[in-house]
Amino acid sequence: MTQSRKETAWKKSRKFGDVKGGRVYPKLADKIFNRQHNFLPPCDNEETPIFIVDNPSRDFYFPVSVKEIKAFLAQLPTDYTDDLTHVWLRKMKKKDYEKEGSHQGCFICGSGVKLIVLYPFSIDLKMKFGKKKPSKKILKWYSAYEPELLYENNNWLLQWTKEGIKRYYLEGLLLHEIGHKMDSFYKRYWSANYHKKAENYADNFAYYWGNQLRQQYE
Repeated sequence: MTQSRKETAWKKSRKFGDVKGGRVYPKLADKIFNRQHNFLPPCDNEETPIFIVDNPSRDFYFPVSVKEIKAFLAQLPTDYTDDLTHVWLRKMKKKDYEKEGSHQGCFICGSGVKLIVLYPFSIDLKMKFGKKKPSKKILKWYSAYEPELLYENNNWLLQWTKEGIKRYYLEGLLLHEIGHKMDSFYKRYWSANYHKKAENYADNFAYYWGNQLRQQYE
């Protein structure tokens, strides 16, 4: 497929904990930046979303597969997913993972493309926060997936299980980015002053639909 590069809106979103320099906690909201993507809108006869899967480095893995994402999306109302064009399981370098506020995922919208990017997770299943204990708000966000809060070598971290991080990627992270996609319909994310409300909307969307879908199989 021929690629072109057109400037589009990038909604920065969920972040991992920080372990290097500066602030040592995950930023749950950030400003909106303009970035570029090189994807073209799908053709009329292409099945969507189109999945792109990178090969993660040896220190990381993707907790969810394409098959699992497809099955999860199928549980949502079609109005929430039928305009999603791409899902990208994107490689992340270790040095980028360890930077302040490294990405967990993001939503990119523009030029006929609505793309969700999910980044890999560390194979040691540790989410590191640095020397400052994560806030109650952060712990509440992750609490439904029951990671264990630990203090090791003067640093705070959440120790996950494989099942817990899989559930988080689907019920928390993926739903959060779909929430941004739904919010993009109103184009409020274009305002630099709207980022906090946009994050709250995406959080509430994930909380609601995460609970709804859990009730179906519990």
